[in-house]
Amino acid sequence: MALEMKVPSPGESITEVEIAQWLVEDGDYVEKDQAIAEVDSDKATLELPAEASGIITLKAEEGDAVAVGQVVCLIDTDAAKPEGRDATPAASVEAPKVEEKKEKAPAAPAKTETYATGTASPAAKKVLAEKGIDTAQVKGTGRDGRITKADAVDARPSLGTPGPGARGESRKKLSMLRRKVAERLVAVKNETAMLTTFNEVDMQPIFDLRSQYKETFKSKHGVSLGFMSFFTLACVRALKMYPAVNSMIDGDFMVSYDFQDISIAVSGPKGLMVPVIRNSENLSFRGVESEVKRLAIRAREGQITVDEMTGGTFTITNGGVFGSMLSTPIINPPQSAILGMHNIVERPIVRDGQIVVAPIMYVALSYDHRIIDGKESVGFLVAVKEALENPEELLMDNNVTKALEL
Repeated sequence: MALEMKVPSPGESITEVEIAQWLVEDGDYVEKDQAIAEVDSDKATLELPAEASGIITLKAEEGDAVAVGQVVCLIDTDAAKPEGRDATPAASVEAPKVEEKKEKAPAAPAKTETYATGTASPAAKKVLAEKGIDTAQVKGTGRDGRITKADAVDARPSLGTPGPGARGESRKKLSMLRRKVAERLVAVKNETAMLTTFNEVDMQPIFDLRSQYKETFKSKHGVSLGFMSFFTLACVRALKMYPAVNSMIDGDFMVSYDFQDISIAVSGPKGLMVPVIRNSENLSFRGVESEVKRLAIRAREGQITVDEMTGGTFTITNGGVFGSMLSTPIINPPQSAILGMHNIVERPIVRDGQIVVAPIMYVALSYDHRIIDGKESVGFLVAVKEALENPEELLMDNNVTKALEL
């Protein structure tokens, strides 16, 4: 019998998906639960598993937009699993080609070098070839317009003239996820009163803690003591102090939350993913690092679900992993603020009246000025800075081993 495979619903409110890639070909034998396709929704890329074993017949092309519930392939469950590929039939083996002998055409008589306009001397040709300049682009000053070596040395490529390198181009349709991300980013710029405030953080105290405890932390908990746990917990503390930053606009209303669901931006194979660390206020350093690692792996392997990327109240993005010194991150709607981390560079600063070199990170907070005033935005970023520069007191309650569960 032929089993009709329909597109399952990847999440609430999603009515259409796009066939991003078929992982099998028409007529292949597939096993039950084998991944047969990747489908894009406007929120995530998901794998489509085979519902039964059998021979598959594809009913949609890559790039097709299909409705949830639409049949995209048939699986003949009565078909027997092939034992293996047959040897190549004898008839299909090509006979060795017999090279035909061709009479050589008489060699053309050697051309005699002339001094016509545009002709270059051997030395000039060599120089022009090294520069990638065509002789037609050079005006000769020699006899009868002949291009001399001096002309070649002085020659410069014409501005706007294509060089000798490749000039190809490719055209590829954006995935549904990428199109949706683009649409939302443009909407944020157009529909919010977005503003960005900046500060700098002396990362030396965190460097010292990580240097002292990272090996013990990793051996005990199986995860690294990274920067994300410090930043996440610093943001949790600051969000409690400035609840307007942990709020959203819903029509004429401002909705505030008494919990902190922190979204973290992760670069995945299909684009930017933003999974959510739920109830970050209840997590320890170990809890945050474990959750960051779990979500990052799922995002990079394409296993992240829509539910895992829905419902955050505040976002942290780290452009520093790619070398960014400073940026103005775009708000992740419907949230009202996002914190941007950047690379850490040794810079001269004044500490206790002395100029010293310290590992400095610039941080940026983009926020929706419609509900977050300058007092809250600047105060929030200062609170984050204070917690990161004094983590033992403000994030660990002056008990490092207890905070790190060592």
